[in-house]
Amino acid sequence: MMNNSKQMDMINRADTSSYGCNRSSRHKTSSGVTLMACLAALLMAPPGTLLAAGPAPVNLGSAAHFTVLAGAAISTTGGGVINGDVGASPITGAAIHLTQAQVNGTIYAVDAGGPAGSVIDPAMLLTAKGDLTTAYNDAAGRTPTPSGPFLNPGAGNIGGLNLIPGLYKFTSTASITGSDLTLTGGPDDVWIFQIAADLEVGSTVQVILAGGAQPRNIFWQVGTSATIGTFAVFKGTIMSDQAIVMNTSSTMDGRALAFTAGVTYNGDSGSLPMPEAPVFTDISTTAADSATVVLSTTPYSLVTLQSSPGLSPLNWTTIATNTPLTSPWTFTDTNVMAPVTQRFYRAFITPY
Repeated sequence: MMNNSKQMDMINRADTSSYGCNRSSRHKTSSGVTLMACLAALLMAPPGTLLAAGPAPVNLGSAAHFTVLAGAAISTTGGGVINGDVGASPITGAAIHLTQAQVNGTIYAVDAGGPAGSVIDPAMLLTAKGDLTTAYNDAAGRTPTPSGPFLNPGAGNIGGLNLIPGLYKFTSTASITGSDLTLTGGPDDVWIFQIAADLEVGSTVQVILAGGAQPRNIFWQVGTSATIGTFAVFKGTIMSDQAIVMNTSSTMDGRALAFTAGVTYNGDSGSLPMPEAPVFTDISTTAADSATVVLSTTPYSLVTLQSSPGLSPLNWTTIATNTPLTSPWTFTDTNVMAPVTQRFYRAFITPY
């Protein structure tokens, strides 16, 4: 995976007011060294915390790091840059027509027929396709069955609507045409769209997010195929049983995951959704000279963990880098015996 300089971080410090953390905690070792940690996420939400609205997010498993994943050919007539990984299985790598120059990430193929620079990993692709099946079935099977305004909103055309978080069901084709779609909710709120047939997004139409809503929390389960029109701006993860087409000059902040058929990518850009910043959930003394740090983070995203005896920008030292496959991620720091009275930690997650 290739990474750019954009980073998201959460810092442990005694004064947490400027970082939005909700509690500070001290842990003393037997030698008197004090560890200060901002526990930004706890098992129980503190008073005043707003809980997420809508259903629980869909767990994409190992399919999460793919911007484009297909069961058949990935074709293009000259689309723009893709930020994230690309893969196709079970079809031969020769059916992947993107070039490494177009992909800010890794192209995975099942055999040596893939584009120059691609990585052969049929086992990983098989697992990712299996996780996609699990995620697709999860989204399709969510209950309770939507009713009222959550069943066939807009008589199937949600262009011009403003939808709150929730589980929506379309018994035939869903379209976003004629006007933009607005999704209004907070940064942890979730939308799942169950679509029995096609998803059709009209030319120049935009999916607009309001109130802090995030593309990573929007899931489109499509029973057949999805088409994104020219110059359209789309948000969210498409999990399609058949094909996905991104037409000329369209953009996607999300994923195009097609299980059986292929993906046509002629858009200007396709990018993985911005992952959630890592959160320190626990820091504890495990021995006289070590401490265990636990982070809630986004699987398959690069995490950098740093420590410092103070908050000076020159004192931060990287003590671990990792791409965890699961969350939470645990790291044991064995260098806490430095001659300081306190230690700070901060973590970065690096998107594509």
